[in-house]
Order: sequence, then C-alpha cells, then structure tokens
Amino acid sequence: MAEGRVIVVMGPTASGKSALALAMARAAGPAVELVSADSMQVYRGMDIGTAKPTTSERSEVIHHGLDLVDPTHDGFTVEDWLAHAHAALAAIHARGGVAIVVGGTNLYAKALIEGLFDGPPADPALREELGTWELDALRSELVRIDPVAAERIHRNDRRRTIRAIEVHRATGTPISVLQAQWRDRPAALPAGWSLVGLSMGVEANNRRINARVRGMRAMGLVDEVRSLLGAGGFGAQAATAVGYRELIAHLHGAGSEDDAFEAIKIATRQLAKQQRTWLKRFADTPGSTWIDAGDGLTEQRMAEIAKISFA
Repeated sequence: MAEGRVIVVMGPTASGKSALALAMARAAGPAVELVSADSMQVYRGMDIGTAKPTTSERSEVIHHGLDLVDPTHDGFTVEDWLAHAHAALAAIHARGGVAIVVGGTNLYAKALIEGLFDGPPADPALREELGTWELDALRSELVRIDPVAAERIHRNDRRRTIRAIEVHRATGTPISVLQAQWRDRPAALPAGWSLVGLSMGVEANNRRINARVRGMRAMGLVDEVRSLLGAGGFGAQAATAVGYRELIAHLHGAGSEDDAFEAIKIATRQLAKQQRTWLKRFADTPGSTWIDAGDGLTEQRMAEIAKISFA
C-alpha cells in the first residue's frame, strides 16, 4: 500500500464526481494529481462514451489510468489496474503530491483501499494438472461449479479460470460467492486516506444521465464508434462498455440510431442503480464524508468541498 495522502471520490455515474475531483485539484494546485478508477477509460480512443477527461483538462491536471491499452486488448484485469494505480500513487507521493482517485468502477476503489480478495494459497500440483487441460474443458468445469464466475471471466482467460477452479477445489465454495462476501464487507481506509462520496436521488441522477447521453450523441459518439470499428474493432471486453455495445449493434444493422441511444440511456440508468448499491457499502466508512449532490454541484459548492477536503 502506497504511503501518503489519498482522497477517493465516489458517486454514481453522472453525479458530478469527475468535475468535483478536477475542481479539488485546481483549488489545491499542481501538487495534486488524479488517478482514474474507471475500467473503460483504460481503452485508447474510447473517449466520448466513457466521459474521459478532455485534452484541455488533462493538460491542466496530471491524470493517470487513462489510455493504457487498445480496445482490441482482452483480459485487462483488476490486478492490471491495481499495478498501474500503485505505481502512480508511489510516483505522486515521491514528488510530495496528493492523489485523488476518482471513477465509477467501485470494484477498483474497493481493491485499492483494501486489497483484492486473495483466497486460499496456490496448489502447485493442481495447477500443473489443470495446465494440461484444454481451454474448452476448463471452461466446462468452471460453468459446472461456478456459472456466475464463468459469466464474469473472459472465456480466453486461462489463468483466472484455473484460479477459480483451484479455489473451489480448496474451499468447496465458488469463488464468486467468496468474492461477494469480500465486496459486502465494510471498507476500512488506510492511514492518510479520506473518502468523499456523492449521493444523488434517483430522479435527479436519471435526468443527468439522459442529458449526458444526449450530449455524447451531439459530441459525435456514433462517429467515434464507427472509427474504432474501422481501425481494428473491439475486443470482447471493451465491446461490453455501455454506449459502445449498443452502437456496435446498431452499426452492424440492429435497429435505428434513435433506438440505440434510448438503449444507452436505459443501460446507463441500470449501471447507476448498481453503483448506488455498491456505494451503500462505503456509507459508514470511518474517514468518509458524504455529500448530497442534489441536482448537481455548483462551482461554489465544489470549491467549498475542496477547501474542506484539504483542510
């Protein structure tokens, strides 16, 4: 765990957490750097649909965790992101700076704060045995013992598939169940860390989501997806991103553009609902401050929060 000051900013999608983090960094000065905790902002070229910081914002405040792999790359894991995030935090603290971690992938934040679920130790003999199996046989075994994990783990991810089978053999419990128990455990912040959380009513959040999607359409999201398809396309993982999967389907002939954008609004609202459920696990975290964002934070309110956060 990196030693130094870290502020984690959390909230459902479209609640204004990225704008708040940027306002905090601006208020505190150049010693503050941002670390993205968004599982889809790691993909190069997926800018509009992931609400990635603009070129201007990135030139104003240093950002980490963006544009790490191409959209064709499959198998980018939480472990991969953690390795990058820990390196970024170490570099920021070595410069005497403060890190603000912000993004909508709450699994990333949980793993950064507490470490990943690790489970039982490795079984070298079992791994050697499973290493001789064909991938299709491994996948069939995983589907049999843990269909939830099989749905979540990419079918070509041999390492994670073997690990899931290994955990089941060692404990008799599916790894998906053990990971859920880890997710449900209350968070505990490391020394020197604080958490700023935004809460927002469902109706206000939905209005902001709908407005954001309309804005993405106006900014050229369709052309962005079309360009990426022409430049090599998407791997299975990147293709699941909300906003991209719907437009990929549309550009391949499924439904109208209007239908695709309505589907994006629905999917984004569902994502926000899942995020709000996740965020309840952080609500009572010691060292956290939760703010009712109402219909959106004003510039003045963000400045006030920044002042409190760096007091």
